[in-house]
Amino acid sequence: MNILELNDVSMIYGPVKALQNISFIVQPGEWVAIMGASGSGKTTMMNIVGCMNKATHGSVILDGENISRLNARDLTVLRRDKIGLIFQQFHLISYLTAVENVMIAQYYHSMVDEKEAMQALERVGLAHRARHLPRQLSGGEQQRLCIARALINYPRLILADEPTGNLDETNQNTVLDIFHQLHNEGSTIIVVTHSPEVAAHAQRVISLEFGRLVSDMPTSLCA
Repeated sequence: MNILELNDVSMIYGPVKALQNISFIVQPGEWVAIMGASGSGKTTMMNIVGCMNKATHGSVILDGENISRLNARDLTVLRRDKIGLIFQQFHLISYLTAVENVMIAQYYHSMVDEKEAMQALERVGLAHRARHLPRQLSGGEQQRLCIARALINYPRLILADEPTGNLDETNQNTVLDIFHQLHNEGSTIIVVTHSPEVAAHAQRVISLEFGRLVSDMPTSLCA
C-alpha cells in the first residue's frame, strides 16, 4: 500500500491557483524531494500533506486514509500520530531544555519518557547537549533537535520543509547524513527544498512550477 497518494489535488485562493491538478504517489521507504522556485506551490503542498490545510479539490490518501474528508480535529490527531514535521525555523520552546523539547512531543502523543527522549537525542548526536536551552545550541544543533523531536513518536512519514535552508555546509551535511541513516532504516521522507544539492540525495525529485507538477524524475545518489 502506498504511504501517500495525491489524486488531482488543487488549492485555490480566490483567483489564485496555488496548486493545479497535482497527482503522485509515495511508496513506503521512499525518499522524495519536492523542488520549485518561490511561489511554485511547495509550501502549499507541504501544508496539505502535513494535515495543516485541506485541498480545495481532489483527494489525499495518507497511510490508507482519505484525509480530504477529515475535520480539523481529526487532521490534528492524524498529524500527531502519523507525521514527523521538521521546519526550517525550528519552532523550539525557548524556555525548555533540549530533552524537554523532545518530551513535549511525547506528551501530546502518549506519555512522557525521558529515557526514550534521551535515546532520540543520542541518535542525532545531541545527548551531551540534553540540558541546554535552544539559545545555547548552534543552528545545526537546533535542527538536529528538531529531527529528534520529529522522530520520537515513530511517524509513518517524515516531512521536512527546507531543513538545511539556515545551515552552513558542514551542518547541512550532518543533517543529510541523518536523513540517509533514517532512509536506510526504512523511513519514508519527503523533503521540500530549493537546493539541487539537497534534492540530489533523494530517490526522486518532484518539480513544481506555478502550482503545476512539471516533472517527476529519479536521482542517482540513493539508487
